[in-house]
Amino acid sequence: MAQHRKKKKALSREIALERINYLFSEASEVYAVNPALSDRYSSLAQKIGMRYRVSLPSELKRKICKNCGSFLVPGGNCRVRLDNGNIIITCTNCSSIKRYPFSEKESY
Repeated sequence: MAQHRKKKKALSREIALERINYLFSEASEVYAVNPALSDRYSSLAQKIGMRYRVSLPSELKRKICKNCGSFLVPGGNCRVRLDNGNIIITCTNCSSIKRYPFSEKESY
């Protein structure tokens, strides 16, 4: 692969990651006014990640329900509980449950 093509690919992935972060910040701001729009922003961020082969950071990936695809806001449309070294996130839209392990050293 040519050298300039590698640079373009790296630059486009960097721009895609910036756009993903921007969409998630906008989704968190817009959620109180229009939850459907925040769901749309999160799905767009996922599509950008797939298009440019950029994986979403884990803290952003946890903000999307894997079952229904809605943008998760604790206290809004999801419930977060701590139990025996696990973070349990329950989506109130589709009632799906996700468990993530954590240690006492980690802080969220």
